[in-house]
Amino acid sequence: MTSEVAHYWSHAALPGVDLLRARFVTHRFTRHTHDGYAIALIESGVEEFEYGGSVERAGAGALGLVNPGVVHSGYAGVPGGWSYRVLYPSIEVMSGIAADLGAPPGTPYFPEPVVADPEAARLLRAVHRSGEHGDALATSSLFRAAVASLLRHARPSGRSAFAPAPDSMPEAVRTAREILHENLLDPPSLESLADGVGVGAFRLLRAFRTATGLPPHAYLNQVRVREARRLLDAGLRPAEVAARTGFADQAHLTRHFKRTVGVPPGAYRDAMGAGPKHGTERTR
Repeated sequence: MTSEVAHYWSHAALPGVDLLRARFVTHRFTRHTHDGYAIALIESGVEEFEYGGSVERAGAGALGLVNPGVVHSGYAGVPGGWSYRVLYPSIEVMSGIAADLGAPPGTPYFPEPVVADPEAARLLRAVHRSGEHGDALATSSLFRAAVASLLRHARPSGRSAFAPAPDSMPEAVRTAREILHENLLDPPSLESLADGVGVGAFRLLRAFRTATGLPPHAYLNQVRVREARRLLDAGLRPAEVAARTGFADQAHLTRHFKRTVGVPPGAYRDAMGAGPKHGTERTR
């Protein structure tokens, strides 16, 4: 059985939080990052993902805890794939709840990417289901209970515990990032980029990958996808978004968007504008 389904949405009672429910078999998430957290409950099968220089394996009942800015991937760990429910809360949401709970100052950081916690899993499943069919009071209440349970596995930390901050990167890498951000539509070649920051091409390639976890071309695609999400959230159509973010065409946008977000850009746009109890369903 190779059918896949993905349902991506948001709920009005959970500002700063996106939700995904999916079953994947052949789909592979490319190496990418999130601005916020990715908190996943594996419901069946096994997901494997590269994370922090190792390969993690999460089976049914396990929680996957991905910190902001950390490069990771995602793919089936068994032939039948995996199904899961994911919450994507922002740093501000998680930090705010931690502060409300009296946690020490600092941004919550999960040191272990895979944990077993039946109670936290139960609460995560409950808030996720409420996010599909529940009212605002139930959904928001369950979400806070779920996060409170999850935060038992976190420790307070500065942002340095996540991906390196731009001001801690080598100057050549910082400048190269700025050039890429400013040239989404017509980026320079690696050689021109290296000339622009005053180092050799191979030296820049190594330094950039070490600092960001991605080579320049993959990093640029992540920036493009992030900007595409912003434009889709604003209601623009995928073809226009592709033209504004430097993808060759809508098919090119779709390929990279699905590898990062899990659903096509058109379905994402429809879901995020459809209200709290609607989303998008993708099957294959």
